[in-house]
Amino acid sequence: MEESLTRAMMLKPFIRKLRRVLLLSASRGADVSEIWFDDEMETTKMVPGDVKKGHFAVTATKGEEPKRFIVELYYLTDPAFLSLLEQAEEEYGLQQEGVLAVPCRPEEIQKILKNGRMRRASTEW
Repeated sequence: MEESLTRAMMLKPFIRKLRRVLLLSASRGADVSEIWFDDEMETTKMVPGDVKKGHFAVTATKGEEPKRFIVELYYLTDPAFLSLLEQAEEEYGLQQEGVLAVPCRPEEIQKILKNGRMRRASTEW
Protein backbone atom coordinates (compact mmCIF):
# COMPACT_ATOMS: atom_id res chain seq x y z
CA MET A 1 0.00 0.00 0.00
CA GLU A 2 2.77 2.44 0.93
CA GLU A 3 4.64 1.60 -2.29
CA SER A 4 1.52 2.41 -4.35
CA LEU A 5 1.16 5.75 -2.57
CA THR A 6 4.81 6.57 -3.26
CA ARG A 7 4.36 5.72 -6.96
CA ALA A 8 1.27 7.89 -7.17
CA MET A 9 3.11 10.85 -5.62
CA MET A 10 5.96 10.47 -8.11
CA LEU A 11 3.49 10.58 -11.01
CA LYS A 12 1.75 13.78 -9.88
CA PRO A 13 3.79 16.09 -12.20
CA PHE A 14 3.07 13.85 -15.19
CA ILE A 15 -0.64 13.73 -14.38
CA ARG A 16 -0.75 17.54 -14.07
CA LYS A 17 0.82 17.87 -17.51
CA LEU A 18 -1.57 15.29 -18.93
CA ARG A 19 -4.54 17.20 -17.52
CA ARG A 20 -3.33 20.40 -19.21
CA VAL A 21 -3.07 18.59 -22.53
CA LEU A 22 -6.54 17.08 -22.08
CA LEU A 23 -7.99 20.50 -21.33
CA LEU A 24 -6.56 21.72 -24.61
CA SER A 25 -8.10 18.74 -26.33
CA ALA A 26 -11.50 19.50 -24.85
CA SER A 27 -11.28 23.06 -26.08
CA ARG A 28 -10.49 22.05 -29.64
CA GLY A 29 -13.94 23.00 -30.89
CA ALA A 30 -13.92 26.42 -29.21
CA ASP A 31 -13.05 29.71 -30.88
CA VAL A 32 -9.32 30.02 -30.15
CA SER A 33 -9.54 33.84 -29.97
CA GLU A 34 -11.80 33.49 -26.92
CA ILE A 35 -9.50 31.16 -24.98
CA TRP A 36 -6.77 32.56 -22.74
CA PHE A 37 -3.61 30.48 -22.26
CA ASP A 38 -0.72 31.19 -19.91
CA ASP A 39 2.85 30.96 -21.26
CA GLU A 40 3.19 27.27 -20.45
CA MET A 41 -0.09 26.43 -22.18
CA GLU A 42 0.92 28.40 -25.27
CA THR A 43 4.09 26.34 -25.66
CA THR A 44 2.14 23.07 -25.39
CA LYS A 45 1.20 21.79 -28.83
CA MET A 46 -2.47 21.21 -29.55
CA VAL A 47 -3.56 17.62 -29.20
CA PRO A 48 -3.67 15.78 -32.57
CA GLY A 49 -7.11 15.02 -33.97
CA ASP A 50 -6.79 11.26 -33.49
CA VAL A 51 -6.49 11.65 -29.70
CA LYS A 52 -10.08 11.54 -28.48
CA LYS A 53 -11.36 12.99 -25.23
CA GLY A 54 -10.34 10.73 -22.34
CA HIS A 55 -7.23 9.45 -24.14
CA PHE A 56 -3.56 10.38 -24.52
CA ALA A 57 -0.75 9.50 -26.92
CA VAL A 58 2.24 7.38 -25.94
CA THR A 59 5.17 6.10 -28.01
CA ALA A 60 7.07 2.86 -27.40
CA THR A 61 10.69 3.80 -28.15
CA LYS A 62 12.50 0.45 -28.01
CA GLY A 63 12.77 -1.89 -30.97
CA GLU A 64 13.33 -1.32 -34.66
CA GLU A 65 11.01 1.66 -35.01
CA PRO A 66 9.07 3.71 -32.42
CA LYS A 67 5.32 3.02 -32.43
CA ARG A 68 2.62 5.44 -31.29
CA PHE A 69 -0.47 4.36 -29.34
CA ILE A 70 -3.62 6.18 -28.27
CA VAL A 71 -4.36 5.07 -24.70
CA GLU A 72 -7.46 5.54 -22.53
CA LEU A 73 -7.01 7.39 -19.24
CA TYR A 74 -8.19 4.17 -17.57
CA TYR A 75 -4.65 2.80 -17.97
CA LEU A 76 -3.22 5.42 -15.60
CA THR A 77 -4.49 3.14 -12.82
CA ASP A 78 -3.12 -0.08 -14.35
CA PRO A 79 -0.08 -1.32 -12.35
CA ALA A 80 1.70 -2.58 -15.49
CA PHE A 81 1.24 0.76 -17.26
CA LEU A 82 2.31 2.67 -14.14
CA SER A 83 5.49 0.62 -14.15
CA LEU A 84 6.17 1.79 -17.73
CA LEU A 85 5.62 5.40 -16.64
CA GLU A 86 8.16 4.95 -13.85
CA GLN A 87 10.66 3.62 -16.40
CA ALA A 88 9.96 6.65 -18.60
CA GLU A 89 10.58 8.97 -15.66
CA GLU A 90 13.88 7.27 -14.87
CA GLU A 91 15.10 7.32 -18.47
CA TYR A 92 13.68 10.59 -19.80
CA GLY A 93 12.66 12.60 -16.73
CA LEU A 94 9.38 14.41 -16.19
CA GLN A 95 10.01 17.24 -18.64
CA GLN A 96 8.94 15.44 -21.82
CA GLU A 97 7.03 17.54 -24.32
CA GLY A 98 4.50 16.26 -26.83
CA VAL A 99 3.80 12.55 -27.03
CA LEU A 100 4.86 10.63 -23.94
CA ALA A 101 7.87 8.42 -24.75
CA VAL A 102 8.08 5.10 -22.90
CA PRO A 103 11.26 2.97 -22.99
CA CYS A 104 9.69 -0.35 -24.01
CA ARG A 105 8.89 -2.40 -27.08
CA PRO A 106 5.52 -1.88 -28.78
CA GLU A 107 4.57 -5.45 -27.86
CA GLU A 108 4.70 -4.55 -24.15
CA ILE A 109 2.15 -1.76 -24.56
CA GLN A 110 -0.01 -3.97 -26.79
CA LYS A 111 -0.02 -6.67 -24.10
CA ILE A 112 -1.01 -4.17 -21.37
CA LEU A 113 -3.81 -2.77 -23.55
CA LYS A 114 -5.07 -6.25 -24.42
CA ASN A 115 -5.06 -7.38 -20.78
CA GLY A 116 -6.85 -4.18 -19.74
CA ARG A 117 -9.55 -4.68 -22.39
CA MET A 118 -10.04 -8.27 -21.23
CA ARG A 119 -10.33 -7.19 -17.56
CA ARG A 120 -12.81 -4.45 -18.42
CA ALA A 121 -14.89 -6.78 -20.61
CA SER A 122 -15.07 -9.38 -17.83
CA THR A 123 -16.31 -6.78 -15.30
CA GLU A 124 -18.99 -5.46 -17.67
CA TRP A 125 -20.87 -8.75 -17.65
